[in-house]
Amino acid sequence: MQDPLSRLATLRRPPLLVEAARFGVDAYDRTAALPRLIGAAARGPAQALMALIEREADLEARRRAGTGDYRPARHVELIVALMGEARLMRAAALS
Repeated sequence: MQDPLSRLATLRRPPLLVEAARFGVDAYDRTAALPRLIGAAARGPAQALMALIEREADLEARRRAGTGDYRPARHVELIVALMGEARLMRAAALS
């Protein structure tokens, strides 16, 4: 099993989604975002990142399938959280 950061590095998403997420990552607030996105705020960054990767993969499958319940704003929100949690993991590794 890959570590979360390695797994995240292999993701390839449309540039428009990633660019939109980059605008929001500086304002990322994990205490507000995680309960809404994965249902828990007390997880560490690695656990949160794995849960977010799973949720994002589901949204990506919906996007590719063209389902009616796909919401681009939710997808961007998940990518923002992925980027934010990755930052937290990297910062923890440096300290």
